[in-house]
Amino acid sequence: MIKRSMKQIAQMVSGECNHSTNEEMLSGVSINSRAIEAGNLFVPIIGEKFNGHEFVEGAIINGAKASLWQRNQENPPKNIPLIYVEDTLVALQDLAKTYRNELSLKVIGITGSNGKTTTKDIVASIMGTTYKVLKTEGNLNNHYGLPLTILRLEEDTEVAVLEMGMSGRGEIELLTKIAQPDAAIITNIGEAHLLDLGSRDGIADAKFEIIDGLKEGGTIIYDGDETLLNERVMGKSINTITFGSHSDCTYVPVSIKQENDVTYFTINKYPDTEIHMPILGKHNVFNALAGIAVAEYFNVSLENIQKGLKQLKVSNMRLEVIEGKNGSKIINDAYNASPTAMKAAIDLVQNLKGYSRKVVVLGDMLELGPNEEKYHYEIGELLKPNFVDYVVTFGELSKHIAEGARVSFEPDKVKAYTNKTNLIEDLKKIVSANDLILVKGSRGMRLEEVVMELKE
Repeated sequence: MIKRSMKQIAQMVSGECNHSTNEEMLSGVSINSRAIEAGNLFVPIIGEKFNGHEFVEGAIINGAKASLWQRNQENPPKNIPLIYVEDTLVALQDLAKTYRNELSLKVIGITGSNGKTTTKDIVASIMGTTYKVLKTEGNLNNHYGLPLTILRLEEDTEVAVLEMGMSGRGEIELLTKIAQPDAAIITNIGEAHLLDLGSRDGIADAKFEIIDGLKEGGTIIYDGDETLLNERVMGKSINTITFGSHSDCTYVPVSIKQENDVTYFTINKYPDTEIHMPILGKHNVFNALAGIAVAEYFNVSLENIQKGLKQLKVSNMRLEVIEGKNGSKIINDAYNASPTAMKAAIDLVQNLKGYSRKVVVLGDMLELGPNEEKYHYEIGELLKPNFVDYVVTFGELSKHIAEGARVSFEPDKVKAYTNKTNLIEDLKKIVSANDLILVKGSRGMRLEEVVMELKE
């Protein structure tokens, strides 16, 4: 983590110290006064419903050595080491950017509509076989989470793997200019954030902002099957590597096989070498291709690529296979959902073999804009009774998934709920030994509560 004197930090954020102890060393940064570690710098963030300046004294009591203070905030506490700045959030971002530039490391930035967290986990696992790596933890991928991740870097860290999330235009541009990646990955362009950005074109523009902070001579690694990305790369003087299903992509899967909770695949560059990873989903093979591409770009050997994928551990609630009651299996993919991600999960379940019955529990997909009902209905149409036995939905929008499914399914095989307790009670009556249950929906639907009730 960052270790600098109060005076040095003041210089890094164009601030001014109020205290004579400005040579004292600070260690690490926190924006949470209740999660302070000894020696931290506290950064009081001002949000819509809170003002971190109210907690500065508490942060000092909990072990912080100093705090930033925004100049327009009244009544700064006396006898507390403060660094006065114009804007505490901007200062946090400036501190991270300056610190990143002081370190000798490579940065890999990752964005995309779907799969960026899993891709982050894949890249970190592979790169970790060869380098000292730090990756974004949890969902700290926004305008304050990314700076905090950078400020956690040790001086001897060799590679930072940074996830970049967004909900609107300009957000990726801000993050990439802080991180200044040496290589950037765009996993895909989906439908998430249609409500804010209006079209897939708008989403592509927002994701492509990641090149705005790309270091000179850097490389962008992207989904070569996506026309919207190919169009944006044309005419740009940047290095590119592509992955996808088309033969003109740099990295292409040759074969894919899924058994239990393991995926086996080969790729065009090594057609005689079978690679495997402990995660399901054909779409995750493409995430792995992005990881392989960036690893080879940074001279990781094939042996270590295989090792990194073999020991991969992905973040919770992303195609997480767990034991259910009565000998059933649950695929917990409840972290988030969009039409692209929903289709990938359904494709996975419909193609898995060896189960007595298959049940899909699908929740609302949020932030899809004016065509949200249509997107849900089309998901229902994808479900086929020769591959899935029961369709269970939760939420007002997911009623349209049920409507789409009823075109093909018998009426008693499709059940729509708006009460989660009733859904869980009825689901427990359905599930039996050797059944497979997929649970997927947007984060706001909290379908992990269903998973918890079905776990062994």
